[in-house]
Amino acid sequence: MRKGIALTGLLAAILVFVADQASKWWILHGLNLPDIGQLVILPVLNFTMVWNRGVTFGLLTGNSTLAHLGLAIFAVAVVVVLGIWVLRSNRLAIAVPVGAIAGGALGNVADRLHYGAVVDFIQAHAFGYSWYVFNVADAAIVCGVAALVIDNLLPGRSETTGARAKNRG
Repeated sequence: MRKGIALTGLLAAILVFVADQASKWWILHGLNLPDIGQLVILPVLNFTMVWNRGVTFGLLTGNSTLAHLGLAIFAVAVVVVLGIWVLRSNRLAIAVPVGAIAGGALGNVADRLHYGAVVDFIQAHAFGYSWYVFNVADAAIVCGVAALVIDNLLPGRSETTGARAKNRG
């Protein structure tokens, strides 16, 4: 059973990675967004070209090759830890979101190594407020973390047994 769960988590990582890289390829080479700059898709959604040289929300921005390489190495180390977590997981509710987080992290690492920055292009906005510009990898990471938090908040969850714990009180 654990092997099937781990394979499903791995599949989630692969699907997120492929979707992320395919969307970025299309944005850069199909749509050619770097030359366009911004394209209005819906009244609440634009494609806006941003080269993110930092990490989440542009934090820790560095323009040197060493900074890009350092962030990539750190992200790969995180992916290794996430991979171990997937392999040890007994529940799909853990393996799938952790796999999605790992796939997203690898997608952003691939950008960092290939372009020296992460390709961000999705901009949601409404009522005069605009969220950060992000990509498919970022969305998978945020959704994966949200799924883990929600699962953790559910009463009686037990990662080690994969079942609801019984109240022994």
